[in-house]
Amino acid sequence: MTKTLFDHYAAPRDGYAGTLVGRAWIPGEHGGPTIVLVRDDGVYDISRHVATTSALFDLDEPAGFLGALPRTERLGSPDDLLRNSDQAARDPAAPWLLAPVDFQAIKAAGVTFASSLLERVVEEQAKGDPAAAAQVRAALVEQIGVDLSKVKPGSAEAERLRQALTERRLWSQYLEVGLGPDAEVFTKTQPLSAVGFGADVGIHPKSTWNNPEPEIVVVVSSAGGIVGATLGNDVNLRDFEGRSALLLSKAKDNNGSTALGPFVRVFDGTFSLDDVRRAEVTLRVEGTDGFALDGVSSMRRISRDPEDLVRQTIGGTHQYPDGFVLFLGTMFAPTKERAGGGGGFTHKVGDVVAIGSELLGTLANRVRHSDAIEPWTMGIRALIANLARRGLIDAATSPRAP
Repeated sequence: MTKTLFDHYAAPRDGYAGTLVGRAWIPGEHGGPTIVLVRDDGVYDISRHVATTSALFDLDEPAGFLGALPRTERLGSPDDLLRNSDQAARDPAAPWLLAPVDFQAIKAAGVTFASSLLERVVEEQAKGDPAAAAQVRAALVEQIGVDLSKVKPGSAEAERLRQALTERRLWSQYLEVGLGPDAEVFTKTQPLSAVGFGADVGIHPKSTWNNPEPEIVVVVSSAGGIVGATLGNDVNLRDFEGRSALLLSKAKDNNGSTALGPFVRVFDGTFSLDDVRRAEVTLRVEGTDGFALDGVSSMRRISRDPEDLVRQTIGGTHQYPDGFVLFLGTMFAPTKERAGGGGGFTHKVGDVVAIGSELLGTLANRVRHSDAIEPWTMGIRALIANLARRGLIDAATSPRAP
């Protein structure tokens, strides 16, 4: 029997005891994107009280606000919405999940784990050629000669390593952001363009070397406070970025190249930033060709603390009035051979990617080419028009207490 994306889903370890919020598409003439509260006994439409997650996460106590809301407009069970979110088997007359954020900027931190740092240098020196990767990787490990995971970014030891590698002409722009004082933080994609659980994720049709990047994504208010977290897939084109760092936007921002979800778990008594710091992020890739790949990324091994990454994103030099989400990076850079010839791993159309973490659940999507998946049409103007037609404009900017 063919597995559905729901077959890859595992709920948070404690079920839905935490404060989980998301967005769902409500079909019908008066439907559209809706903010939902997720509980063990159901998924509830709360859009009459708050119609954007941007406004919700700017509240002083979003968990307290959500906990006080009446649960009257039930859309179904969590499993109902998760099952119907599978794009390949969706009932368009029933609700399904969207990415759980809306107006927030979507940012990403790169090269925050030593293992992925090495792979970025491999991409650069291989000039985007996957066949050259294995030889470059072996040479770099021998030449660098130190365990990069033990070097603290911005430290005196990192500066000494920089000087030594520069003298040997081995210093790299990736080593600069991986070991230097300044983190790499870039715009991953546009507000509202991320896809949610069950949707197709996209790879550029011209890419021959690409991979998923399973990450924890923190949700940040306009004041710079971290209010919760979700899971993300920062779909990456290794060949494009390897050819030139100036192709980063082309490597990162394509139709369906960002997946978030299934829900945001808001910080409360059951979940905190320390849980993010301790988290393990798992990855499972299953291909229609029988190929399977498993990986794990431990947040304990991140080189920069999440609070430091957020401070380097927002402050006196850069504001986000609608808030933002920030991919924290991954230690996962797959090298398992798939097609032969030394190219290592790359996606094939039809791959299923499942990303999980014990307190956040599972984000599952299928891979297709970016020009073949459903185009992105619900931008800011369209969402504002939809909320206005449904009488929710006030709730989009000013949450209404019950």
